[in-house]
Amino acid sequence: MVEDQLVPSFEGEVRGMSKKRKRHSAEFKAKVALEAIKGVKTLQELAKDFQVHPTQITIWKKQMSSQVAGLFKRGESGAGGGAEEELRQAYEKIGRLDVELDWLKKKVGPVY
Repeated sequence: MVEDQLVPSFEGEVRGMSKKRKRHSAEFKAKVALEAIKGVKTLQELAKDFQVHPTQITIWKKQMSSQVAGLFKRGESGAGGGAEEELRQAYEKIGRLDVELDWLKKKVGPVY
């Protein structure tokens, strides 16, 4: 029975392959991406400081850059767009119910 799959590393030492992935919070990713966008430090310095691979920092930076533009859009997809859509749907439903009520009043007649 094999305990852990053991793989020799480049330095000759043996290490287990059962290393778990790190799960970073959204706040951490945003912090790292913001630092990368600022450009004060190089990717290598940021990778060393935050203990994250430089490629991962680049991915987070691209994600942040692409999503930031959405914060400033107007209309349905921008900030406040959801509230306008909900209001439009509510008025539409009120109108539909009003028409149904008028139709029922005609069919049933006066109710005492």
